[in-house]
Amino acid sequence: MTERQGGSRGWAAARRAVLSGLRFTSLRLRVVVVFGLVALTAAVSASAIAYWLNREAVLTRTQDAVLRDFQQEMQNRAGSLPARPNQNELQHTAGQMADSSQRFTVLLVAEDTDGETVSGGSGGLNGFSLQDVPESLRTAVNKRQSTGDGGAAGDAPYHLFWQRTVDDGTPYLVAGTRVIGGGVTGYMLKSLEPEAKDLNSLAWSLGIASGLALIGSALLAQAAATTVLKPVHRLGVAARRLGEGRLDTRLAVSGTDELADLSRTFNNAAEALEKRVDDMAARDEASRRFVADMSHELRTPLTAITAVTEVLEEELDSESGGLDPMIEPAVRLVVSETRRLNSLVENLMEVTRFDAGTARLVLDDVDVADQITHCIDARAWLDAVDLDAERGIHARLDPRRLDVILANLIGNALKHGGSPVRVSVREDGDEVVIQVRDHGPGIPEDVLPHVFDRFYKASASRPRSEGSGLGLSIALENAHIHGGEITAANSPEGGAVFTLRLPNDGSPLAEADEEERRAGGDTGSRGSA
Repeated sequence: MTERQGGSRGWAAARRAVLSGLRFTSLRLRVVVVFGLVALTAAVSASAIAYWLNREAVLTRTQDAVLRDFQQEMQNRAGSLPARPNQNELQHTAGQMADSSQRFTVLLVAEDTDGETVSGGSGGLNGFSLQDVPESLRTAVNKRQSTGDGGAAGDAPYHLFWQRTVDDGTPYLVAGTRVIGGGVTGYMLKSLEPEAKDLNSLAWSLGIASGLALIGSALLAQAAATTVLKPVHRLGVAARRLGEGRLDTRLAVSGTDELADLSRTFNNAAEALEKRVDDMAARDEASRRFVADMSHELRTPLTAITAVTEVLEEELDSESGGLDPMIEPAVRLVVSETRRLNSLVENLMEVTRFDAGTARLVLDDVDVADQITHCIDARAWLDAVDLDAERGIHARLDPRRLDVILANLIGNALKHGGSPVRVSVREDGDEVVIQVRDHGPGIPEDVLPHVFDRFYKASASRPRSEGSGLGLSIALENAHIHGGEITAANSPEGGAVFTLRLPNDGSPLAEADEEERRAGGDTGSRGSA
């Protein structure tokens, strides 16, 4: 069963490869096949009509000549026989009739003086006999026909009848009639083999002509397909280049046919798309500059506001209780919102650095477990986080950016999933894998694809976040700039799981990024979303 399944898979793969090759040239094949079918149909139809017309013409001409000669011989020679001839007379006359220009075989039948039926033929006793004449033909020949009302002059009571037969593959013409006034009955046998050979030769000639027409049509179709498909191929290449971002791609236009119109339409569409993309890029750049400038401008008043809120916070925490209890809630709200605004501005500035491509790695050798411990301790999360990390797992990373990633992932888990949050670290080849798992309700399936989107805030299953909606997005950007990745999923045991993968050594990526920056090439951040 295994071998059979393997053979079936191999056959299916081969079939897919063949079909793929056919699809690659399907339009060319269709053009050639259509041309071939049209040419074959036309050639076969013309050959069949020509063969049928020639066949009828040849057979009719031969038949008319033979029947006319036979009828003339019957009138001249058989008509001169006595009413009751003997066998010798019949045979002698039949021989004379057979010597006509048409060279047919003759059989004469009559009654002798004793009332017996006698016959004589040009082929002797072993030649053409009465048994060789179809019975239907004998019946028609011997049947007396109506001569019309009053027996008009020229009407004959017996007519000439003929029939085509085939014996051992050879066609024959058999005819019969009786002498006017009664008496001798004559039958004629004429071989149509020469005509059949001529018609076979004609059929072969027409078949060869049809084959040549088919080959010629295939060559013509190939030439036509090449002529038609070459512009289509160029259009396909141009479309692929346009899809790769080369918006300056244009097609050379020549002629006034439909393909030229299609090329002009493509060029117009490409030009409009290039203009639209340039406009969008300009607006996007303007938006980025606006956000960056606005963030920088906000830092100065925020610094002053932060200093004031720190003084107010010290007053709140002092033992003297210098603030009026009536305004204490308002002061606490101002302090909280100031911190939130300060965090939002810092996040916006970080996002603008990623978008502008100015974010750079500052690498250092770090112990991943120590780095995670420092991140948790600095934010007073030791009681809410369960760390499962062995010391001695070292990596060359940017400590500040790793701290930003961990702070966002762990803070998000504590805020939305609840404690205890479990953080585990392991090595997987040349990567460090850090997993952050909470014990909350998990992430809804419709939210999973958007958890790293900027300003995306969650769903009905999770409370509304007080954050900016940029934390996970910034964490992902910081992972990308290291050449790593973050994925989000739901644990089968409940809760959400965020998995961070970072390379053990980010030096090659940092060096390549620095070389690109010095060369003045693409300044886009490798982690840019």
